[in-house]
Amino acid sequence: MKRILAVDDEAPNREYLSHMLDSLGYEAETAQDGIEALAKLNLGFDLVLVDLMMPGMDGFEVVEAIRQTPEMHDIPIVIITGMENKENRIRSVEAGANDFISKPIDLTELEVRLRSLLKMKEAQDAIKEHRASLEKTVNQRTNALRSALEEMAEAKRMSQTANIETIDCLALASDYKDEDTGSHVRRLSHYCSLIATDLKLSPHQIETIFRASPMHDVGKIGIPDHILLKPGKLDPEEWEIMKQHTTMGSRILGTSPSELLQAGKVIALSHHEKWDGSGYPNGLSGNDIPLSGRICSVADVFDALVSSRPYKEAFSEEKAFGIMEDGRNKFFDPRILDIFFENRDQVLTIKDKFSENSVAKFS
Repeated sequence: MKRILAVDDEAPNREYLSHMLDSLGYEAETAQDGIEALAKLNLGFDLVLVDLMMPGMDGFEVVEAIRQTPEMHDIPIVIITGMENKENRIRSVEAGANDFISKPIDLTELEVRLRSLLKMKEAQDAIKEHRASLEKTVNQRTNALRSALEEMAEAKRMSQTANIETIDCLALASDYKDEDTGSHVRRLSHYCSLIATDLKLSPHQIETIFRASPMHDVGKIGIPDHILLKPGKLDPEEWEIMKQHTTMGSRILGTSPSELLQAGKVIALSHHEKWDGSGYPNGLSGNDIPLSGRICSVADVFDALVSSRPYKEAFSEEKAFGIMEDGRNKFFDPRILDIFFENRDQVLTIKDKFSENSVAKFS
């Protein structure tokens, strides 16, 4: 009996796919995300069905990860998509998919496509004689191995969750020191996510920016309170000390191998760079400034303008947008600034939702 792995983040879809595969005489196994799918592939499958739109790793990224594993080079992969367009077809082939099928799935079409791909795989498997000896032990090992791999995938999810919670606490600690509230970093993360989404970044990139951007000012933990909370303008010596929060943040985050903390390091170091090169700490300009830093710069400046600080009252939204427009091609990437302005209604919704009195978590 042919074994097929169906990957979909929604439980009803997994149940539906499993039922369809069972009715066609296949042994179905399901995975709820890319992490679990990549782990379960070690159990041995004849074909993979993977949904295109999933949080974290989307279907393209799952296919690319499978193709990067030498043992999985020949396994047929079918992408399930609800969006039929030329771009998705091309990306599917480039990622390494053998075929795709559109939602809602037609049982007859599914049967024809699977049968064709599985016949192709049978021909390839016939060449690999060494698999014959392995088949004798597969059934005995499958249940124990499946349980172990599911536990491994669950442990990785728990580790990722703990990592995110630690990052949230670190971001809030820096914000409470400066603002007496965690609302600034909450708004900032949602502004950055909004911009990243409109830039058509991948779900994984959007999630990374959303989680990493709150760490932009973590270096302020190392700035003395008499400078950080000074109610007036900083003198030149104090300003030079204040600017060091970028490099301090980079050092705090830079020693960890965590992808999120490394992303936070980049943002901490680059979110005060300016499009015309007049920013700090490295005087980068234009596209030499990391994209995540350019995104965070727009979000951070807007939130600073419309928020009260020890040294200023909050500006009106209209005045804040006007000041930012004056910074076009000087302080800000014009493309990112346009996206921010085009999504003004959503920006203001985020501002109101995560007000100074908000205690919501990063979500």
